[in-house]
Amino acid sequence: MISVEAALEIILSEIKTLGMERVDILSALGRVLGEDIAAAADNPPWDNSAMDGYAVRTADIKEASKEKPVILQIIEDLPAGYTAKKSVKKGEAIRIMTGAPMPMGADAVVMVEETEKAEVKGLPSNASIEGQESGVKIFKEAKTGDNIRRAGEDFKNGDIVLTKGATIRPAEIGMLAAIGKPNVYVHQRPKIAVLATGDELVEIEETPANGKIINSNSYAISAQIKACGAIPVQLGIARDNKKDLEKKLEFGLTADCIVSSGGVSVGDFDFVKDVLKGMGSEMRFWKVAMKPGKPLAFGVIANKPAFGLPGNPISSMVAFEQFVRPAILKMTGKKDIFKRAFEALLTKPIKKKSGRMHFVRAAIEQKNGQFYATPLEGQGSGMLRSMVKADCLIILPENIQDIEKDCKVKVQPLGEGLLYQDKPGY
Repeated sequence: MISVEAALEIILSEIKTLGMERVDILSALGRVLGEDIAAAADNPPWDNSAMDGYAVRTADIKEASKEKPVILQIIEDLPAGYTAKKSVKKGEAIRIMTGAPMPMGADAVVMVEETEKAEVKGLPSNASIEGQESGVKIFKEAKTGDNIRRAGEDFKNGDIVLTKGATIRPAEIGMLAAIGKPNVYVHQRPKIAVLATGDELVEIEETPANGKIINSNSYAISAQIKACGAIPVQLGIARDNKKDLEKKLEFGLTADCIVSSGGVSVGDFDFVKDVLKGMGSEMRFWKVAMKPGKPLAFGVIANKPAFGLPGNPISSMVAFEQFVRPAILKMTGKKDIFKRAFEALLTKPIKKKSGRMHFVRAAIEQKNGQFYATPLEGQGSGMLRSMVKADCLIILPENIQDIEKDCKVKVQPLGEGLLYQDKPGY
């Protein structure tokens, strides 16, 4: 029996990152970028207005105020998507919309909230620009560059805007679209073969007879695989005979990795270890000093990593989180492959013997900036209900024993529950 840390080190030493494929940018969401991306043009491509307002010459509105506004003649309307036909000269302004290119002659934009409609002396009272007022009162002076987005202030032609190895989020999708790159190279999504073993199992559509149970492990594991960004390939149920198990495992070798559940304990019908050896698998270890999840096997078949997870559903899911998830994430090219653990105060004591690392299902709560972890009732390896209620695992190292209430413990989040809350944080 080896430690969790030693098992993880062995597993990750056998895991290789998969190759590249070219996909459209929406299909790249959540994937790892396989190339540096350079901009082919400045962004913005030209100086443009950051506000709805008026493009002006700052020299014309010096010392403008609410008490002494400056009146300018409007010579043009400029919506986004168009360029000005006229240049701004002394005493003039162009009504401009957000994003429109700055007209010649103007060196600032006064936002519309600092203005008011006006008439310009010497023009007919009905003089207007496309039906609008002929003039504008400016109530505030401006400095050169006010409310202008300069050409290239975001990035310039040739800048590396995304780097190889980055995980592609919606922001990266937006950047790829902004620079006109509809396709991109990313690391391939691994295909993970999922196999359940045991004569006691029936498929989800069947009504289990006496002594039989529904195969829930394949679905839970497949969901965990999908949450990692990989593709589950369900192999079904292998019965407790070597021929059936060999057949399904051989088909599983068409995937990038095999994950089986059940058949790795010390029972008389546990063939998985023997079958793996017979297929040329090099077994790296069997049994890990952890609870739940002790009967865990890992080996390599035809250069494909193969995990033998325990048959109990909680043992299987917890072992997946600790070992299979980091392995899959490494295959996808990700560098950050471990869930971030953080400290919490224990709300009630936990009984524990030394010798194995424990992963205790718990509910997490935050009060006044402090996290509190409450161990859930029903910690048995077959009790799915407590796993449903859990949003974290309390991690208790091998060498410690009973833990008292109010002690600090490390917790590992499950899913994304801790990334969200029901009220804004401002």
